[in-house]
Order: sequence, then C-alpha cells, then structure tokens
Amino acid sequence: MNYLTQIRNYQPINEQEAVDQAAFLAFMKNNSDHLLRSNLAGHVTVSAFVCNPELTHVLFAYHNIYESWSWVGGHLDGETDLLGVAIKEAKEETGLEEVTPLMDDIFILDVIQVMNHYKNGAYVGDHLHFNVTYLLIGDPQKPIYPKLDENQGVKWFSWEEVFVHVTEPRMIPIYQKAYTKIKQIKENV
Repeated sequence: MNYLTQIRNYQPINEQEAVDQAAFLAFMKNNSDHLLRSNLAGHVTVSAFVCNPELTHVLFAYHNIYESWSWVGGHLDGETDLLGVAIKEAKEETGLEEVTPLMDDIFILDVIQVMNHYKNGAYVGDHLHFNVTYLLIGDPQKPIYPKLDENQGVKWFSWEEVFVHVTEPRMIPIYQKAYTKIKQIKENV
C-alpha cells in the first residue's frame, strides 16, 4: 500500500489526530514537493518508537539540536517507503543492527511545529513536520551507540522514566499518546 493510501486510511485515535490527518491530506494534495525538505513550509517526516519485545521499555536518543531525549526518525528526502525510512533511521541513530516493525501500519500521526535552529552551520527556519510514526521492536541486549552528528547518546528507558527525562514540553503529549496506545496494545495481546 502506498504512503498516501496509508495516511488516508489511518484511523485517528483522538480529535488531534483527526485534525492533523486532514492537514496532512490537504498539505500533500497542495504541495507536490511534500516529501522534500526543500519545501520550507513543511514536509512529511517519519519517526519511530523502538521498544523491547515486551513493550515496557523504549530506546531514546539525546538529540543535539533540541537537547532532549527523544524518539528517532528523520526526513524522507523524496523516499516513498515511510516504514523503510523509519527502520533505516532507527538503525542509524541507535546503532542497533536489527529492528523490526511490530506492525506495518502507522502507529500515530502528528503535525509538529519545528522552531528555527541551526543544523550543520546552516539556518533552518520555522516549519512543520507532517510526521508519521511507526512502532518498532529492538533487542535491549544488543549493542547501541549514538550517531554523534545527530545525538549525544542512546539509552533504554522504561516508559515511566521517559517523562522524567524529556525536556521538550511540546513532545510530552505525543509521547503520552504513544504510551497510552502501547498500554492498549499490551492489554489486547
């Protein structure tokens, strides 16, 4: 299934996601370059929660730009295999050699405002990330290491610990939404 169909068919779990899904679809319809960061207003991005098989712990990276522990992910740069990019980014940013999707479907959907910053010495203006997130599984016994040009460290946290270590207030509701959905998945297994 192509990414447009995946986003269109995604079943929002709350009002925020319903509104964000509508924004996604309108943005993609009106911006043929929606997969490219050359679109300065915004672009589609991917993120991943890399969890242990029991879904009790999550692997976060300490992000250089935002100076906070966070999920992993990145830009598509024209790629249309969103899940493939999420897996690639998870491996690159954590050092894990193997991560697998718990499911191929979109896990959560968010439109995220990105504040202006400098990356690699170049100014990046305020813009939106139309972000698709996947739920991936990794082995906490395997070696991990940071991708130093993007993060200063990687670490497994219990879900409860995440909320103590995240210092980006705008991300906390997204992580809480993900944690709630993970608890529901665990209850249904």
